[in-house]
Amino acid sequence: MNEAMADTDRRPTPARGFWAEAWARYRRMPLAMAALVFVGCLGLVALLAPAIVGTKPVVCRYKGQIYFPCLAYYSRDLEPVIFSRDKFRGEYPKNLAAKDPESWAVWPLVFQDPYRAVRADEWPGRPANPARDQGRPSRWNLMGTNQNGVDVFAKMVHGTLVALLVGFVSMGIAATIGVTVGALAGYFGGWVDVIVSRITEVVMCIPTLVLILALLAIVEKPTIWKMMTVLGLTGWPGISRLMRAEFLRLKSAEFVTAARAVGAGPGRIILRHVLPNALAPVMVPITFGIAAAILTESGLSFLGFGQPPPSASWGSLLNDARSNLRMWWLVFFPGTAIFLTVLAFNLVGEGLQKATDPRLREARK
Repeated sequence: MNEAMADTDRRPTPARGFWAEAWARYRRMPLAMAALVFVGCLGLVALLAPAIVGTKPVVCRYKGQIYFPCLAYYSRDLEPVIFSRDKFRGEYPKNLAAKDPESWAVWPLVFQDPYRAVRADEWPGRPANPARDQGRPSRWNLMGTNQNGVDVFAKMVHGTLVALLVGFVSMGIAATIGVTVGALAGYFGGWVDVIVSRITEVVMCIPTLVLILALLAIVEKPTIWKMMTVLGLTGWPGISRLMRAEFLRLKSAEFVTAARAVGAGPGRIILRHVLPNALAPVMVPITFGIAAAILTESGLSFLGFGQPPPSASWGSLLNDARSNLRMWWLVFFPGTAIFLTVLAFNLVGEGLQKATDPRLREARK
C-alpha cells in the first residue's frame, strides 16, 4: 500500500500547454489583469447599453404580445412595427398606459436617450433636459447634457458599443488579411513572398488618416462600417510582416519536417501545425491595433468626419465641446473614457507580450 502511494507521488504531473502557461504568467501581473477586467466591463456595458440607459422598454407586454423595443438601439429595423403603426413616436411611458391599460414594461436603469433630449413629464415627475450652459451634471443628468439637451451619460454608454466595434471589427479585418497573407508568403517563399512583400510595402506607404478622409469626402453617406473597413484594409501590413517572419522560422522546424514525412499537404501543415505556434506574437500587435483604431475613430469624430448625427460616439461629444468650451463636462467625461480605454488595451497588449515572449521571461530571471 505504501509503495503504491509512493509510486503515485513520484508520477510526473502533466505539463501545461503554451497558452495555459501564458495565462498563468499573465495572471501574476496586477496592472494587466486590472486592464483586462476593465475591458471586460466595457464589453458588458456595450452589450447591455439599452438596459442601462434608454427611453425604450427593455421588455414590455402590449395588446397581449411580448415585445423588446430596446433592440431598436442596436438597429432601427429591430423596433416592432406595431409601435410605429400606433404612433408612439418614441414616447413609450404615456402611450403604453393610454393605448393599453393592461400593458406592463421593464425599463432601463436610467431614463435618458442617446439621440434626443427627454421632454418634460415624458417620464412622470421628470423635468425636461436642460440645454447649452444650463446642462451641467445633476441628479437627472449624471454627466450633464450637450448643446441640444441630449444626455451625455446616455451617449457615453451607447458610445461604448461604437468604440469597441471600431476596434474589434477593424482589427478583425486586418488580422484576417495579415495572418493569411503573411502565412502564405512565409511558408511558400519565392515569387509568392516577393509579390506579397511588395504589396505590403505599397500599403504601408498609404497614410490611413488621409485615405479615410478621402473616402468620406467621396462617399454619399459615410457610415461607421465603411470607416472600420478602411481601417482594417490599411492596418494589416504590420501583422503580415510579423506572421511572415514566424512562418520563415517555423517552417524548417522538426515537427513540420515530420508532418511532411507522413504525407501532410501544405494546407494541413499551415493550419494544423505552423499557424497555432505562430499566433502568440501576433496577438500583441492586434491588441495595440484595437487601441489605435479606437483613438483614430475618436479623432475623426472630433474633427467632424465621424458618424453623421445623431450618433453616440465619444469623439462626437468632444466635437460638441468645440462650440462652447465652458461646457467642461463635454471634454472631461469622453476624454477620460478614451484615455482609460486606450490605456487598458495597451496594458493588455504589454501583458500579452511579457507572458508570451520567451526572451522577456529569460531576461527577468
